[in-house]
Amino acid sequence: MSHAFGNIAQLVVGGRVGSGELEIIENAGLVVDAGLVVWVGPNSQLPPADRFTDLAGRTVIPGFVDSHAHLVFAGDRAAEFEARMSGVGYSAGGIKTTVAATRAASDDELRAGLKGRMRELHRSGITTFETKSGYGLNVFDEARSLRLAAEVTDETTFLGAHVVPAEFADRRDDYVELVTGDMLAAAAPQARWIDVFCDRGAFDADEADEILQAGVRVGLRPRIHANQLEAGAGIELAVKHDCASADHCTHLTDSDIELLAASNTVATLLPGAEFSTRAQYPDARRLFAAEAKVALATDCNPGSSFTTSMGFCLAVAVRDMRFTPGQALVAATAGGAAALRRTDVGGLRVGQRANFVVLDAPSFIHLMYRPGVDLVHSTVIDGTAVYERGK
Repeated sequence: MSHAFGNIAQLVVGGRVGSGELEIIENAGLVVDAGLVVWVGPNSQLPPADRFTDLAGRTVIPGFVDSHAHLVFAGDRAAEFEARMSGVGYSAGGIKTTVAATRAASDDELRAGLKGRMRELHRSGITTFETKSGYGLNVFDEARSLRLAAEVTDETTFLGAHVVPAEFADRRDDYVELVTGDMLAAAAPQARWIDVFCDRGAFDADEADEILQAGVRVGLRPRIHANQLEAGAGIELAVKHDCASADHCTHLTDSDIELLAASNTVATLLPGAEFSTRAQYPDARRLFAAEAKVALATDCNPGSSFTTSMGFCLAVAVRDMRFTPGQALVAATAGGAAALRRTDVGGLRVGQRANFVVLDAPSFIHLMYRPGVDLVHSTVIDGTAVYERGK
């Protein structure tokens, strides 16, 4: 059954990754059939359809693609956040607090938290999302985390190499062997991706290289946490392994940027992490000047970026990372899709999935212009609303 959406003030059809170039139709219409976009154009030429929805001067943008999130966990780290705001520095060690809570939680408790956060993502306009394991750090809980994650998304990532758990503190080599052996074997059937946190306090370059190679050998696609806390070898590893994305990219050398620009790896920036840890923001202008591919994601996690709001991340990216509004929107849609190696989402061109967001605003710029204001009227996945304000 075809469904036409008319009287759209501004329809953002899509954008070019690594730029702020947007294809926009003013006074537009959109037709969906069988979950796909089948027509876009001027409202005056809107073809007949089985069903019609009048959007009454609202804006339509592609659904956000959140390519980096940690949604399967239990527990609360509000006290850690309070301490940071009082001057305590951030380190990756707080992850161990969440590991203990996650291991102790039941499947139903983890599932309830995961689905609650998914609903928050939908209210934020996120229609496609990735989520990782990484708070189990043993064979049973890593496999369990991915099994639960696979109930809500196809974009599941094995992150057994998040940090070295306490019980392996003096046996790092044994933990890497576990991650690349029994843990990987248990996790791989429920995962599409493999990830590793390559940074100070987590895994060094040699360890990360070994872990990524092991994942690729069993058919997982690589991505990497890189250069959050300091410049290091993460970007070189990302390019070496053709990682779909290098995530964080807070500290980049000129050679890092050159490597990214010449590769297929997307630099995924995570504004919520810098905001929540009072860390230095990366200057996105350097990446755009080099014509590197760029994405924005929420990094939703309980320790360093506990937000499910893509609108918030866009506003911070524009204000503090020096994105233009157009660059930010492209990065959170087509950029996120590129970071997941997807072409069916991240835009509203004919043939793409009908995943879109209806905004109570005359243009997409209001997402950044009105920070903190809930502008999402409805979120649509495959032509069906998964969130409507007031319903």
